[in-house]
Amino acid sequence: MHTALIPWLDPETIIQGAGPWALLVVCFIVFAETGLLVGFLLPGDTLLVISGLLSNSELVPPNGVFGVSVWIVALLIGLSAFVGGEVGYEIGHRGGPRVFERKESGLFSVKNVERTNAFFERFGGLTIILARFVPIVRTFAPVAAGVGHMNRGRYTLYNFIGAVIWGFGLTMFGYAVSFIPPIAYLVREYIDLILLVAVGGTALITAWHYFSERRKAKKAEAAGEDVVTDEEEAEELVLDPDVFDRPPHLDGDHPHHGEGHGDDRPPHDGR
Repeated sequence: MHTALIPWLDPETIIQGAGPWALLVVCFIVFAETGLLVGFLLPGDTLLVISGLLSNSELVPPNGVFGVSVWIVALLIGLSAFVGGEVGYEIGHRGGPRVFERKESGLFSVKNVERTNAFFERFGGLTIILARFVPIVRTFAPVAAGVGHMNRGRYTLYNFIGAVIWGFGLTMFGYAVSFIPPIAYLVREYIDLILLVAVGGTALITAWHYFSERRKAKKAEAAGEDVVTDEEEAEELVLDPDVFDRPPHLDGDHPHHGEGHGDDRPPHDGR
């Protein structure tokens, strides 16, 4: 392994010391991104591909970064994604519209909820599967489905399919990519840099997202915009149950939430 690029970063020491703990951290990140409302700050897609890449025992002996088979790595990541989706649904189902009653901050933005609702309006219940590949939406979709009382059986099925394709699939994709000669060479020679990007990059991207969202919230508040979602506004964010049963509507002309249901609820201002 190449260690001269960053002399103070010893890949062998990191690999031997991390092992299952590193896998636990990855699984928690995947869980949080789909099960907790703050998870949208985390870089899930890249982390999954890198996890698969570094699970190749031929490139990172003796058993990859995590010390276990790539199949175990992919299965645990997929399971974490599934459990996260179920927890997100429960948070929304039990909390109801109250989960949206909060002030704009680096950890919450009503725009993220509205963006997620727009996906449901266009793709119906299939959003639960498709959202796995869309940052931010994959965090808020389970909660929105729970608040809107999407049929639990259908939700769990879609959540399972999405977790398998995204969590298990992207990890195995990264593993397959590791066999491409040029990439295999880079992993062998620059494992220290890859580890630095995986660890430091995750922290930096998370911090950047947080402070970026926080800065936007403070700017909106300073401009006198309404930055607090009250009870009435939270109710307006709840999707109609029939949205989850609609087939995908790809021409973009489907009525939006609140239209055609006999209510005159105003749109959000200043969001």
